[in-house]
Amino acid sequence: MKQGTRTIVTLGIASVFALTVGMSTVWANEPGYYKEGYGSGGHGSMGGYGAGMMHNSTSRLIRHLLKHEQDIGLTAEQVTKLKDMQLDLDKTRIKSEADIQVAERELKALTEDEKSNLGAIEAKLKQSGDLQVGLRMVSIKARRDVLALLTSEQRAKEKTEHEKILQQHKDAGKGYGNPHGGAMQDNPHMGGDAAPPAPPAGMYVQ
Repeated sequence: MKQGTRTIVTLGIASVFALTVGMSTVWANEPGYYKEGYGSGGHGSMGGYGAGMMHNSTSRLIRHLLKHEQDIGLTAEQVTKLKDMQLDLDKTRIKSEADIQVAERELKALTEDEKSNLGAIEAKLKQSGDLQVGLRMVSIKARRDVLALLTSEQRAKEKTEHEKILQQHKDAGKGYGNPHGGAMQDNPHMGGDAAPPAPPAGMYVQ
């Protein structure tokens, strides 16, 4: 019986790992938009858990629009709405990520205790999963709301600006090679000074 319990707990941990690895790239891989980083070298302001989530396409889209507001032809009202949406998105994300962290920490405590109830473990797994799904839905809805603010002409101009940036990144990437070996210090995406990737949620460094 004890061995069976350990097996179930192990499967539970494996499920959490699989779920959180997938969800850690939710924001970076949201359907249909940017996969290239913008501003701040494409890096989010949060460390540890949530660092990957900060690389979300919706936030990058909003920053991109605000940065090129004149080229795209945004009105003052559109700019104000975009800034409000950006603030709301950040507030929701920060709160949701904190709730997920708490749920994952509680789950860790449950799985480490062989006497803990399996029903409680399952409930905590579902809680964490629901929170992460909710966070993804917030991002998807916000992206649609952002695009709905733009006229057809503005969307076309935004696409042109986006393609220009992609080409600039592509051209800049050609100069990153170092003929003498070693990392290029000026490249924010490469180099020995880069921080190692944060562990996915649910994985705790001892």
